[in-house]
Amino acid sequence: MIRTIVESAFQTGYLSVESEGLLHQVLAKKCYQSEDLSALAALYDAVRTGQVKREASSSNMLMELPLPHKSC
Repeated sequence: MIRTIVESAFQTGYLSVESEGLLHQVLAKKCYQSEDLSALAALYDAVRTGQVKREASSSNMLMELPLPHKSC
């Protein structure tokens, strides 16, 4: 799911509030693979450099990158 959200953000140039919320939920459940973290790191870089805009009005970055974890 993380990679799908990241791909959508790159295609549209925006990370919606809903997509960001889904990222938070998936990461909170620790249900991801190392490939997901690579995609998330690319999204962080894109947001930081302005390649992808966040719809959320908060000035805080998405969240801290999690440590690699096993898939559920």
